[in-house]
Amino acid sequence: MSKTLNIALIQTPLHWEDPVSNRKMFDEKLATIPSNVDVIVLPEMFTSGFTMKPGHLEASEGGITLKWMQDLAKAKDAAVVGSIVFQVADQFFNRLFFVYPDGATKSYDKKHTFTLAGEDEVYEAGKEKLILDFKGFKICPMICYDLRFPVWSRNSEDYDVLMYVANWPKKRIAAWDTLLKARAIENMAYCIGVNRVGLDGADFEYTGHSAVYDVLGEQLCYSEKEEVLYATLDEAHIEDTRKQLRFLEDRDRFSLIE
Repeated sequence: MSKTLNIALIQTPLHWEDPVSNRKMFDEKLATIPSNVDVIVLPEMFTSGFTMKPGHLEASEGGITLKWMQDLAKAKDAAVVGSIVFQVADQFFNRLFFVYPDGATKSYDKKHTFTLAGEDEVYEAGKEKLILDFKGFKICPMICYDLRFPVWSRNSEDYDVLMYVANWPKKRIAAWDTLLKARAIENMAYCIGVNRVGLDGADFEYTGHSAVYDVLGEQLCYSEKEEVLYATLDEAHIEDTRKQLRFLEDRDRFSLIE
């Protein structure tokens, strides 16, 4: 029998620079998540919004939220994914955590910090791509602005799922829609994008457009409102499509040089 992966995408407004309120809000939203969900995906900087003033948060908040994610993963028997402001000594990171149901964690620091907002001046950029295994699927998680860079996202590792958590504003949402679909097609992988809705503390508006695309770029779910979206990823769809259409075999081979 083909393996499947049930995904829940949490599309919601966020309380500005208020981790306590955000964790409480997510607790309420996640109370109704069905027991068959395998992966819960939260937006970028889900405890604060896309703040360029991480010093407004207590240094301990990163560890508190990570513990919250671990408790949630164990309680729901599901993986939990999302990025947060994470402080190490005097350095700040936009750090994504993938938390397994047993509480084990893997992390990814955003490679492409958003220069237009000055993120590169506040947060340390990551250097390592993360590929992880979960329930028979190889997953590559990334963060927001990474979506604009196809070389970094290129499927050189034969991953099955490409995942973006984001705070992507309304004014550039057409690019989000287009690039998510393109990444699915060019990498012959499921592509998941989780965005937020509402206004943030810097008066930027967000309209969601969270979505999941299959290997051929077909949209499996999509929303522009506050809600939880669901999609099921099917291993057979990946294998059958790649066997029939051997496009990945013709991909360019390259190495990244910093």
